[in-house]
Amino acid sequence: MDNTSLPRRQRERLRHRQEIMDAALRLFSERGYHNVSMQEIADKSEFSIGSLYKFFKNKEDLYRAMVLDRAYVFRDTLMKAIERPGDAVDRMKNYIRAKGEVFAANISMVRLYLEVTSGSRFNLKAGFDEEIQGIYEDFMDRFASVFSEGIEKGLFHASDPYYMALAVEGLTNAFLFLWAEKPERHPYDKIIPFIEHILLEGILTGKARQRILGESGYKAPGS
Repeated sequence: MDNTSLPRRQRERLRHRQEIMDAALRLFSERGYHNVSMQEIADKSEFSIGSLYKFFKNKEDLYRAMVLDRAYVFRDTLMKAIERPGDAVDRMKNYIRAKGEVFAANISMVRLYLEVTSGSRFNLKAGFDEEIQGIYEDFMDRFASVFSEGIEKGLFHASDPYYMALAVEGLTNAFLFLWAEKPERHPYDKIIPFIEHILLEGILTGKARQRILGESGYKAPGS
């Protein structure tokens, strides 16, 4: 929904809410989630502590809102990527590239999420897990339909479309997390042709292989 269509008071509330989340992300990124208090977030965002609690019940509630907000951004960005015109191979490539772009644009939030979820002192409650899981599963079902179409058109080998989508998702995650740790050594944009080559070698039919692998731009070592 376009925020400009909302009443002024509601637009202001959304803007203030975003300002608080932005301030919290800066503090969490600098000092770590567990080392920041709600009072410090209030000071950083230039809101009173009372105003902060009108938006969020506590720090965990604020963090949850931040994660959900970014989850929808990721979902919407990747959904647009796989719905662009083109065949199933084109749309898979769109996903690989768009995922790198949205990951890079939200790297501070990604790093925070990895820090918090890997720590033993923080656990998401079941309801929150289900909401995030729902966003993820909705997207993965749609992504799987891209592979179903590729199979129907004779581009991909017959296999489970959901597992194919999951394999692409897992492989891109692995390289993106590697990039997040050492961006200079493992730049994602330089790895994309390798990812495409590995994936397409495994799923393309003979009918599609020669044309599409020739377009990937990847050259195997020693070739």
